[in-house]
Amino acid sequence: MAKPKKKKPQPEFRSDVLADALEKQDMAAVAFALRNDRMVVPLMKPGQRDKPTDAGEVWTFRQPETGKLALLLFSDAKNKPETLPPFVGLQDGLWLHTFLRTHGESIETVFFDIAGPHPLQAAPDEIMKVLDLEIE
Repeated sequence: MAKPKKKKPQPEFRSDVLADALEKQDMAAVAFALRNDRMVVPLMKPGQRDKPTDAGEVWTFRQPETGKLALLLFSDAKNKPETLPPFVGLQDGLWLHTFLRTHGESIETVFFDIAGPHPLQAAPDEIMKVLDLEIE
């Protein structure tokens, strides 16, 4: 008799550490969360949830006035507005550092939980400073 296949557990698209930091509006706690936990990243299409590396895969908002991009990140997939594409991925600080290093000149601002419950906005260079990661 064949053993029933176990379903691979689905990842939880949430970071309690980031959510707590955003609730406190504490940039040091946000930095800790970004370096040590994960964040929810909106994606353009499914099937690229593991390691989106191209700006075309990550959903960004283009500011109509400036043409610059806003990167939206979330502590929980449930905080993502329904008007955004339904797809999300989980990423960590190393990914964010690499993404901002690659695309930072085009990105004007980074929003965390833009629709609440505790939104926070930061400039890409501020995020790069708080990540302070050694890239080899």
